[in-house]
Amino acid sequence: MGRAEERRARQRGGRRAAPRRSSGTPSNTEGSPSTTVIGVPSDAVGGRAAARRAAKGRGGDGKGRIRRLFTWKKILGTFLGVCLLGIGAFIALYLAVDVPDDNAAAQAAQRQSNVYKYSDGSTLARDGTVNREIVDLSKVPKKVQYTFVAAENKSFYHDNGIDLKGTARGVLNTLMGKGAQGGSTITQQYVKNYYLSQEQTVSRKLKEMVISLKVDRQMSKDDILAGYINTSYYGRGAYGIQAASQAYYRKDADKLKVSEGAYLAALLQAPSQYDWQAASDTGKRLVTNRWNYVLDNMVEEGWLTKAERQTMTKLPVPREPRPTAGREGQKGYLIELANRQLEDQLMKEQGITRSQAEAAVVDQGWTITLNIDKKKQAALEKAAKEQLTSKLDKKKRKVDGNVQAGAVSVDPKTGKVVALYGGVDYFKHYTSNATRTDYQPASTFKPVILAAALEESAQTRSGKPITANTIYDGTSKRQVLDADGDKVGFAPENEDDRDYGDVTVQTAMNRSVNSVFAQMGVDVGMKNVMDVAGKLGMDTENEQAVPAQTLGTMGASPLQMAGVYATLDNHGKKVTPSILKAAEHNSRTVTIPNPVGEQVISEQAADTVTSVLTGVVNDGTAQQSVANNPKRDGQKVAGKTGTSDDNKSAWFTGYTPDLVTSVGLFGEDAKTHAQTKMYGAGGFDRVNGGGFPAQIWSAYMFGVTDTDAKFDLDTDQGAAVQPTWTPTPSQEPTTEEPTEEPTTQEPTEEPTTQEPTEEPTTEPPTEEPTTEPAPTVPTDEPTDPITLDPGRPDNDQ
Repeated sequence: MGRAEERRARQRGGRRAAPRRSSGTPSNTEGSPSTTVIGVPSDAVGGRAAARRAAKGRGGDGKGRIRRLFTWKKILGTFLGVCLLGIGAFIALYLAVDVPDDNAAAQAAQRQSNVYKYSDGSTLARDGTVNREIVDLSKVPKKVQYTFVAAENKSFYHDNGIDLKGTARGVLNTLMGKGAQGGSTITQQYVKNYYLSQEQTVSRKLKEMVISLKVDRQMSKDDILAGYINTSYYGRGAYGIQAASQAYYRKDADKLKVSEGAYLAALLQAPSQYDWQAASDTGKRLVTNRWNYVLDNMVEEGWLTKAERQTMTKLPVPREPRPTAGREGQKGYLIELANRQLEDQLMKEQGITRSQAEAAVVDQGWTITLNIDKKKQAALEKAAKEQLTSKLDKKKRKVDGNVQAGAVSVDPKTGKVVALYGGVDYFKHYTSNATRTDYQPASTFKPVILAAALEESAQTRSGKPITANTIYDGTSKRQVLDADGDKVGFAPENEDDRDYGDVTVQTAMNRSVNSVFAQMGVDVGMKNVMDVAGKLGMDTENEQAVPAQTLGTMGASPLQMAGVYATLDNHGKKVTPSILKAAEHNSRTVTIPNPVGEQVISEQAADTVTSVLTGVVNDGTAQQSVANNPKRDGQKVAGKTGTSDDNKSAWFTGYTPDLVTSVGLFGEDAKTHAQTKMYGAGGFDRVNGGGFPAQIWSAYMFGVTDTDAKFDLDTDQGAAVQPTWTPTPSQEPTTEEPTEEPTTQEPTEEPTTQEPTEEPTTEPPTEEPTTEPAPTVPTDEPTDPITLDPGRPDNDQ
């Protein structure tokens, strides 16, 4: 039998020949007859070998099993089965879910008042008078209607009411705990506002999709759009476009211009954040960008001509809000911060957007308990009135009408905001001065630089460790040098161009010497400085790490600065001030996070800064208003004054072992709200951090703090634990010692040739000068008033 016949025979028998092997026997060559191996025919051997390989594949070959398990037929069948199950489930859901009737819808659309309480449980305010008026779509100009479509859903007039991709993403994100990521159509948003709730659950999202499909079939697009703009929340307690039009522009909806409609449409993304009258610089930038986005989309869709668009170059600024019942005095400021922090928590827990969070909080029947201590709140309000507002007279001095004050008081051990002052009255000044971040903290930033130096174990250019006793050159306008000795192009001026010569870090902090801290910042590395500032609680995300930041040029709020100093007071454990004690709702539970976090800088670094800052109070720029204040009853105090460029802001942020308070004064034009200078306010040449801010601080703090509390400091540096030494300054003081508030002339913050001590000589300082002083010529980088007798630890006479 030839090989071909042999092969066919084997195949007919169901076997294939295996290679013939014989120990020591060469393989057959082509055309050779078959041979026998130990008396067994080769074809039998091959068959058994093939069987063994097949058995091996069945029993131990994992790859073979996987190939048989995941055949393309099985994969396709499984996919089709899942699709059919999904389609079946959706059909069942579609049949099971009905559009709620009018009564159910009306109940879902109604709002309930929120109740706000003090920390002791007594009622602070009941907020939530609903401002809503439904208007027919025909009352809204057609192009104003288009602004909402352009903002939210350009395909609105062509889609079937849902965005499958966006809904699928929302369901997936909810299952993964990431929350909403946008993508809803106008129909879906209307359904959510009117028929459902703001909660982020898979069932709610699926119901939203089904109801949206049915609503799109049952209602016209105009009816859906009308429902959407009439049920949406626009901020200022306004629901619906008519209420919003009145709240923001003092006109009915039918009188709205396209540019105004575009602002209201843009507002829906984040009503409170985008409210121009209360928005931060970031908020104003974001809403302006969205306003432009809306108008550009209208041009793209053919709803607005390019010529019309070119005339709309400036966002129409809305009017200031009208008074709302229950928000008079400080209540409005407290409510706004409580709402914002609750919204932040909901956004974190549920992954929802700011707009969704606001809709879930405002007028939703919450009972919100604040950390505000009723007695401390009253004491802070009284201090602000007695030490500032009662002394301002805008009829006598126009600049007095441009002075705004803000303050926040925090318990450093718990992080609770126990008192807050947002302005003279929420109805008179809508923006909270306690939380605004558009003014420079100035020299109150210097402790952050020192904290960074200590935390990073930084050294001077000569290789010496930076400590409280390290000596720096305090020459005004001294060029700052990098590690290689090259100029960095920054030479800040000290107050009144004062030269200090060689001074210790302690004295430089006491006197707020710009040139010293500018060089220190570069020695530490500005990136390290900004990193530590961020760890302590300042918003440094969009700030550049440049030497100019050593002057405190970034924006900050009293709330933020209170958190920074509370972290120092709390020995380096992060304090994020919280006004929320509890938030209760019948349909959800919110866990309020602990305001005290992890260790962000070492205990030694934080305590050393505290020790140094006691010198600012006892022997520096806060001596007169704080250390020598007659209301002080032995309280241990650390703090820092600050006065920004051109006297646009003035600060005192200080703390005792048991309480931290940051007070800021801000120059704001009463009509335009632009930043302005405060020279001459209150009858003084310049508003210093050691003046009104420190006086408010002292009047409040020395009435509510523990007189026996002591700083428990883990350090051997600074004024609190050892006496300081200061080299002789370059300008010798005279024997004349003017007070901080003289009777005939207002001193500058750092005199040039005379040395003030902020202690009176024979008469106590007066609150107001007897004659109207003439303003001094300001410098570009003011700091604080000085004294030059550091040999006396308390400067008592």
